[in-house]
Amino acid sequence: MLGQQNFSSFVMGDWLVSTQPNRVVCSAITGQTLGSVGGALDVAGMRAYAKTYGGPGLRALNFHDRARMLKSLALYLKQHRKALYTMSFETGATLADSKIDIDGGISTLLVYASKGRREMPEGIILPDGDLEVLSRDNSFLGQHVYTPLQGVAVQINAFNFPVWGMLEKLAASLLAGVPSLIKPATSSGYLAQAVVRLMLDSGLLPRGAIQLIMGSTGDLLEILDCQDLVSFTGSASTALALRSTPNILKNGVRFTAEQDSLNGSILGPDVNPDSVEFDLFVTEVHREMTTKAGQKCTAIRRIMVPEEHLQAVQAALRERLAATKIGHPALTNTQMGALVSLDQRADVWEQAGVISAECDLVFGSEEDCVVEGADPELGAFLAPMLFCCPDPDAAVVVHQVEAFGPVATLMPYRDIDHAVALLNRGGGSLVASVFTHDPNVARQVVLGAAAFHGRLYFNDRVAAAESTGHGSPLPHMVHGGPGRAGGSEELGGLRGVKHYMQRTAIQGSPDMLTSITGAWVKGSTEIVAQAHPFTLGFDRLQIGETIHTAGREVLIEDIEHFAEFTGDHFYAHMDAEAAKANPFFPDRVAHGYLLLSFAAGLFVEPNPGPVLANTGLNALSFQKPVVAGDTISVQLTVKCKTRRTDEYGEVRWYVALRNQDWEQVAEYELLTMNSYGETKGA
Repeated sequence: MLGQQNFSSFVMGDWLVSTQPNRVVCSAITGQTLGSVGGALDVAGMRAYAKTYGGPGLRALNFHDRARMLKSLALYLKQHRKALYTMSFETGATLADSKIDIDGGISTLLVYASKGRREMPEGIILPDGDLEVLSRDNSFLGQHVYTPLQGVAVQINAFNFPVWGMLEKLAASLLAGVPSLIKPATSSGYLAQAVVRLMLDSGLLPRGAIQLIMGSTGDLLEILDCQDLVSFTGSASTALALRSTPNILKNGVRFTAEQDSLNGSILGPDVNPDSVEFDLFVTEVHREMTTKAGQKCTAIRRIMVPEEHLQAVQAALRERLAATKIGHPALTNTQMGALVSLDQRADVWEQAGVISAECDLVFGSEEDCVVEGADPELGAFLAPMLFCCPDPDAAVVVHQVEAFGPVATLMPYRDIDHAVALLNRGGGSLVASVFTHDPNVARQVVLGAAAFHGRLYFNDRVAAAESTGHGSPLPHMVHGGPGRAGGSEELGGLRGVKHYMQRTAIQGSPDMLTSITGAWVKGSTEIVAQAHPFTLGFDRLQIGETIHTAGREVLIEDIEHFAEFTGDHFYAHMDAEAAKANPFFPDRVAHGYLLLSFAAGLFVEPNPGPVLANTGLNALSFQKPVVAGDTISVQLTVKCKTRRTDEYGEVRWYVALRNQDWEQVAEYELLTMNSYGETKGA
């Protein structure tokens, strides 16, 4: 149990307790005061501190350093989960709810840590896309690159996920190299504060990387510029008010918003009450109504079912809801806890009243709110409320008003096109789900509804065992949505990281682009290798280090032997007349994979050494056919290097095959794992 206190902010390296708190924070379970927040902070000083220390400190680290930092933070927080679970009970969250919030946030850090190591270079500039050749002779090239913004990321978070909502933004901003000013929601900010304390205590973060605002942001939005970013989670109305701040508009300050939305779920027209998908659907709707007491931006608000199955679905949901155990979150048998505050309960009641003007309440009267282990009047408890809208075409508010709690509305549809039309009337949502075993139904929904939704989740008997659920955003994929949902992409792998970076078109010579990106660009200066690169340890290899091999003549006997040995008797290799009839071949030609084998024989150093394994090749292309009598040679160049462990790293090599006329016949990128040691005598 938290003791009553004034919750402090972390400002310019110090914890500051406000002497003039103006907001009281209460327990969602007992209504008792937990503490207070508020009072003026020097937000201009906080921004300057973050830019002076936090930004440079983060940008001094490369992407892999930042990724390792994220992993270490996640593992440190993981050690303190139990204390966070206990504190989370006061927000009304059950243990299961708390794990979604706390464990989900920690897992997001780990996913971004992994993506940073696997998908980003071991550098400080992130190339984007392929090189663009802007001249005939390859002397003038273009490359898009991302670099971190040099301001601050202001994150304004919602009350329902005080940990996950904060860590999903931090994962992206820290990996990008941008410091954050964190503003948690007042009603549950004490849980976010506890996590911030742990992260600071870990000693893993550079000075100024994060600061915490417990209370008002003051005039912070009025002093931001084009190097800053505001990332908001909350209601559409609040997002509109914030993004309309004159300074935000004037300076083009990036503003990303993940807003509330009227997410829907469709029971497919192929499903009947005896189907596996019917039970999956009812289970999912019940879970989405009761998890976090329905306080999820991804929760199902509108339930579309075939007209003929409306009564069956209604009966099944009533049965599930009636059996739901409402009570103190710390009780092991509690399935649904409380809303975050009495104010939030009052707001849900008010919005449910608006919905009831055109819908019938089929479950969720005051008599249905039976609470175990707590006083239902002192705590913010509420029974799940299920409405039925008999005429969803004529209805208006059910497609416009969201009661942010355990409230959802059933509505019948005639056919799948009608269901899609109802789904889209929400004006843009974070997620919509479809329970169907018919792939054609899934395709129709994507064609008709994908433009209105950030994520489409399909579930059936095949995917059920491994699927993550309608309401579970994954850091690997987009979390956001168009229209009412805000239009942002808080998650989505590296897409989320790039919101904190600037994409710039770089134009120049191959040498310029090699220097900028840290990866060798075709056409840039080669470094003549003094020893075979395969004999040099990872650290000694230089970007651009190159060897050109001796030549090897390709004989007709080689082509025929390869055909017999492999079984590849494609006519272009074996039949001269047929090959000549093909517009691509002048005569019988060598197999492409025969050329790759010969290339390896030309450039590989056979003795044991730093090269541990060939792990693959990328971007293989054949530009010109090779016929018997041609002689091929190989260029092998160190393209880029990435550390993987303390023992070895990945080397990417540019490989080009040329004929006796120095015409390029093939090229590819070779991947090897190389140790830090060297061949003796090298």
